[in-house]
Amino acid sequence: MAKTRDMTVGSPIKLIFGFFLPLLFGLLFQQLYNAVDTVVVGRFLGVNALAGVGATGALNFLILGFCTGTCAGFAIPVAQKFGEHDFAGLKRYAVNAIMISVMFSLVVGTIVSCLCRTFLEWMGTPADIIDDAFAYLFVIFLGIPVVMLYNVLFGIIRSMGDSRTPVLYLIIASLINVVLDLLFILVFHTGVEGAAIATVVSQAVSALLCMNYIRHSQVLIITKQDWKLDGQCCKQLLGMGLPMGLQYSITAIGSILLQTGINGLGSHAVAAVSTGNKVTQVICCPLDALGTTVATYGGQNIGAKKLDRISKGMTSCLLFGTLYSIVAYFIIRYLGPTLLSLFVGPEETSVIEQAQYFIVRWVTFCIPLMMVYVFRFMIQGLGFSKLAVFAGVFEMLARGLISLFWIPAAGFEAVCYASPVAWIAADVFLIPAYLGVMKKLRRDLSATAG
Repeated sequence: MAKTRDMTVGSPIKLIFGFFLPLLFGLLFQQLYNAVDTVVVGRFLGVNALAGVGATGALNFLILGFCTGTCAGFAIPVAQKFGEHDFAGLKRYAVNAIMISVMFSLVVGTIVSCLCRTFLEWMGTPADIIDDAFAYLFVIFLGIPVVMLYNVLFGIIRSMGDSRTPVLYLIIASLINVVLDLLFILVFHTGVEGAAIATVVSQAVSALLCMNYIRHSQVLIITKQDWKLDGQCCKQLLGMGLPMGLQYSITAIGSILLQTGINGLGSHAVAAVSTGNKVTQVICCPLDALGTTVATYGGQNIGAKKLDRISKGMTSCLLFGTLYSIVAYFIIRYLGPTLLSLFVGPEETSVIEQAQYFIVRWVTFCIPLMMVYVFRFMIQGLGFSKLAVFAGVFEMLARGLISLFWIPAAGFEAVCYASPVAWIAADVFLIPAYLGVMKKLRRDLSATAG
């Protein structure tokens, strides 16, 4: 059984990187099974099937982003209680987070599964790929209860400072996903539905492993009597979780508007962006891991009322994120075509060329993206998740305006700059918001001490 990690004592840099590295490794494996879907679909089912799966990305982000964002919010009070060493409170919040997630996911999963084809039609999904898009998305939406359970359990484990155990479970899930992808598509000939089924099943296995971990945790000793809803816990969990989920969804609305603009450029452009996004998702893994680390570090240290440690941690994360962004630029600039060729056949030269053009412009603005991750997640970890909603609004407005006005005028060129503009817009809000939050916390702490 892996040990929990108290991030309120010891060297901030050592603690941050000790938590970050296993988390990064796990995210890379998570991207592996996402990438396998794309590789198998693109290589064995063709570019149209690949475009169909890619066309679901923004809508997927809207719904699943809300679910995963809500679960991330649920984990913040758990981290704060761990920082306070209030283990009885930690157990109450963990149990209530699990129960709320299960109930909420059943309702959301039922509704969006019934409406997913209507959503795709509203987005103007091209007629030659809409059937594949629906087949894939319907299965993914049916698996929402699994996704939420998996995410809330992972969040609870990470909140207690254990970033290693989730890595092991993600490795297992990745291997299962690879085997099932090949089995369903190459042996059973299930089409894109097989890729979706493989994803849901692998996540279900991870969720079961997490449940077993929590049952045997030395910190969370949960009995049958503990499984009861607590009104105060539910109120605070929803107060943290719903704004974070809403922030993801608001950002995703901008992505849906952008995807609608891309759909208007045809299935070839959809395939190029979809392929490019698979590469950028891998490049984003260190940033995602950094953000999750910052949220856990901030949550534990605000629980312990150690503001100086928070500032030191932020400085370290921003420096590391800047260095990584520079390295990422050179990786994409010179190895991009090789990475892209993993997802589509070598004969699809025009798709690879267009996708390379897209990802080079994306990675040029990696530093503003890194800052979005670090500042937004720290603000959320400190307990001010409602502020992150406004950052999502800035991103949504930027992508929405570009999709409505710039893409019709400039075409694919505008697509390449839509996300960078959105990140810069979010940073304009997030940086002053973080400084304001820290100023308020210092003032409140001084008043309490006085």
